[in-house]
Amino acid sequence: MALNRTPVPPHPLSTLRFSLLAVVIGAVAGLGAVGFRGLIALFHNLLFLRTLSFTYDANVHTPASPWGVLVILVPVVGALGVAFLVQNFAPEAKGHGVPEVMDAIYYNKGVIRPVVAVVKSLASALSIGSGGAIGREGPIIQIGSSFGSTMGQLIRVPMWQRITLVAAGAGAGIAATFNTPVGGVLFAVEIMMHEVSVRTLVPVAISTATATYLGRVFFGPHPSFIIPGFQSPYFHLTNPAVLLTYVGLGILMGLVSALYIRSIYGFEDFFEKRIKASYYVRHMAGMLVVGVMMYVLLRLFGEYYIEGVGYATVQDVLTGQNSVLLLLLLLAALKLVATSLTLGSGASGGIFSPALFMGATMGGAYGIVLQRIFPGLGVSAPAFAVAGMAGVVGGSTGAAMAAIVMIFEMTLDYSVIVPMTITVALSYEIRKLLVRDSIYTLKLVRRGHSMPEALQTNFHHMRRARDVMDTRLVTVPAGATLDGFVRSAARQDPVTHFLVVDGEEVVGVLTHRAAMAALAEPERKLTMGVLAGGDFIEVPEDVTMFEVMTRLRLNRASVALVTRKGAKGEPAPETAAAADVVGIIGKDRIADTLVEAIELFSD
Repeated sequence: MALNRTPVPPHPLSTLRFSLLAVVIGAVAGLGAVGFRGLIALFHNLLFLRTLSFTYDANVHTPASPWGVLVILVPVVGALGVAFLVQNFAPEAKGHGVPEVMDAIYYNKGVIRPVVAVVKSLASALSIGSGGAIGREGPIIQIGSSFGSTMGQLIRVPMWQRITLVAAGAGAGIAATFNTPVGGVLFAVEIMMHEVSVRTLVPVAISTATATYLGRVFFGPHPSFIIPGFQSPYFHLTNPAVLLTYVGLGILMGLVSALYIRSIYGFEDFFEKRIKASYYVRHMAGMLVVGVMMYVLLRLFGEYYIEGVGYATVQDVLTGQNSVLLLLLLLAALKLVATSLTLGSGASGGIFSPALFMGATMGGAYGIVLQRIFPGLGVSAPAFAVAGMAGVVGGSTGAAMAAIVMIFEMTLDYSVIVPMTITVALSYEIRKLLVRDSIYTLKLVRRGHSMPEALQTNFHHMRRARDVMDTRLVTVPAGATLDGFVRSAARQDPVTHFLVVDGEEVVGVLTHRAAMAALAEPERKLTMGVLAGGDFIEVPEDVTMFEVMTRLRLNRASVALVTRKGAKGEPAPETAAAADVVGIIGKDRIADTLVEAIELFSD
């Protein structure tokens, strides 16, 4: 007969090996960011300029295409390729990527298929390179996360280490993209990490630092945007009235964030429910409209403006080169529509860059209005554009702290913290009032996968077995018959557990509920030794509840006997003597401790 062996759990990597693996994850994420940008450049130059080149500066406007009016079809060609890749190889690559990573963390044990990284890279590069009004950060996050998950699966580390590697890949990807190592860590903490502790935070920090270093090697030490040095009173808020103006900006950015979320999913519903056609037709139709919008902007204003990541437009606002109020408002509205069309029709790309675009244009417009109404304040439109970028990112994604720190790392101006904190805090609260879920979590909620709203301390896991155990125990001889047992069981408390003993040794455990159910047995001469369940384990009284639950799971047991023996680090006895058993922990008792723990976090 085959032996029923207890499954051996994956062995966690040592701190040193786990840290070295985090370096590898960071290096791959950093190089992935470099390679992904190269792919975008390749597709962009081929499709827009008919040239074979890997050189492309997204902060500089794309010159007019030699295709002329046929440039309208460039996004359509890209849509055809994206639909082919997504539909045939990886449906998870569709959309903005981050929700799929979150879903893998909380609903798939951190497992992401390796093919997702390859398909996401190609599909997103094609979407962005052909003019799709989306960002490159989401795909890079998914690429880094996919590699982290793959490494965790190959090495067979425990689930918590695999999920940490997924978060490390995500943080590293965004850190390499924006040259923001601390912002990358905070993004991972706020969006990806299931636990914040030294054992998870340090590997993520190592990974983001590695990716940032490689990003600086290839992209240079400067941040994503060149922002002129702000002078007082732009961010040096000596005038309290200037500080109050950021209250209005925060409210405005909250409204923009809510509209952004509603627009993305509204267009998605429109294409899926109203347009009765194939994925190919829907996506190509959406991108045809985007192509028309780009061409009209080129004819009217000389630039495509909304195509791709849109960083050139953001750069114009931050340097003051674009300070026409009506144009800024028009560009913000068109970017919102173009991004919604791009993602709603089925593209593959991120939502981070469009959020920066709308924050910069709307924030800049708000600053221009203030200049006209209150010329004596001496405010700067670019200053409000910077705070607006953080406001829309923090409000729409829910990563409020990451948004503040990332923009701070971009400006390297400590005085930016106060106005951005006001803007982001109000933006986040206003968005929450209007739309409960963030742009990331709403996608998962719509498919029935709720996300945690906070990281909470599992203090109940650290309680000792002696603090949780049930001490209502009654000893019953294994040779006792059911008839004799029923008379004594009827007089006991309904929560009593019965220890079935053979001499001094415990051979089984029977709950009061099971004892009463035994009354239905047709054979009333059965002994208690036959009826009692043997699926129990013994644990010392000073072990933590986390250890108790781990042992129950590994041994597939339903009850833990708490004993005096083995209490000072010694192993528990192989067989428990009834005299040594001081309590019992069943699944009902574990459930009760979880309910008690909820009181700490309930209103």
